[in-house]
Amino acid sequence: MNLGRRELLQAGVGLASLAACARVLAQADPTADFPSRPIRLIVPFAPGGGTDIVARTIGQKLTEAWKQPVVVENRAGGNGTIGANAVAKSPPDGYTLSMITSSHSVNVSLQGSKHPYDLLKDFAAVSQVTRQPYVLVANPRLPKSLQELIALARSNPGKLTYGSSGIGGTSHLAGALFCSLAEIDMTHVPYRGGEPAMTDVVAGQIDMLFSTLLQSHGLIQAGKLRSLAVTTATRSPALPQVPTMQEGGVPGYVVNPWYGVVAPGATPPAIVHKLSREIARIVQLPDVIRKMASDGSEPVGSTPEQFAAHIKSEVEKWRDLIRKTGIRTET
Repeated sequence: MNLGRRELLQAGVGLASLAACARVLAQADPTADFPSRPIRLIVPFAPGGGTDIVARTIGQKLTEAWKQPVVVENRAGGNGTIGANAVAKSPPDGYTLSMITSSHSVNVSLQGSKHPYDLLKDFAAVSQVTRQPYVLVANPRLPKSLQELIALARSNPGKLTYGSSGIGGTSHLAGALFCSLAEIDMTHVPYRGGEPAMTDVVAGQIDMLFSTLLQSHGLIQAGKLRSLAVTTATRSPALPQVPTMQEGGVPGYVVNPWYGVVAPGATPPAIVHKLSREIARIVQLPDVIRKMASDGSEPVGSTPEQFAAHIKSEVEKWRDLIRKTGIRTET
């Protein structure tokens, strides 16, 4: 059938209108073709650590789901600050992301004016990925319960010692919070890493340490360490027989080290939510849960709003403790 000039013009106008509508819809929904190219996921720590393991697990699953490569890039330095700062300054398009950890919420206060970004303003929270219970372990010659340990510390101010992986690290702050809430005085002994601190607890050179489950579980099972309490609000599935710090007599005590994903601050909310939904799905996959458990991690998968609120509460919590105790870095 031959179309007349008027019909052809009307058809052309109709097609143009459809094309215009399609462009408007694409602009209104920035997630329509996201991602259309590779995503960079920055890990602001060295390869092989817990953050790196979790990042590579998530990256692999995102690659499988979206058929676009998620490239994990390690940028260590500044206790996580250097890599995170690179992401804060990146284009806010969802194609450059960063893993962050509970250490970043401490850096805000500990690094003070040296801190190169505003954790609460320069990032868009995507999702809290995991939490990692810590466990208070002690040399077997110490008391068998947390209540007895507290009583011993109160009767011997400054005599008991707790180690840490370094000043301002999670294990240090966990010990400082313990002393503050339990109203006891113990001596902090910083080490250059968790392993030498653990070695000295086993040897009896220091009395105790707040440690990751991954680091301490085998020594607990072998009877070389005594587990007194876990730092989470509820008992850990990995050590169900071990009470929480709150059950052991320290009301209000919660230390929940965590990993999460953030994007540059001005990233469109629709893209942030698309990333968040997919990550929340991934962390609940059975094989991912098993992989995380090998690092002592438990899956979370929160919304952007929940994760933003969590980061804010963590910053306030550690800022208050650092101000109260006067903790300073060695530099």
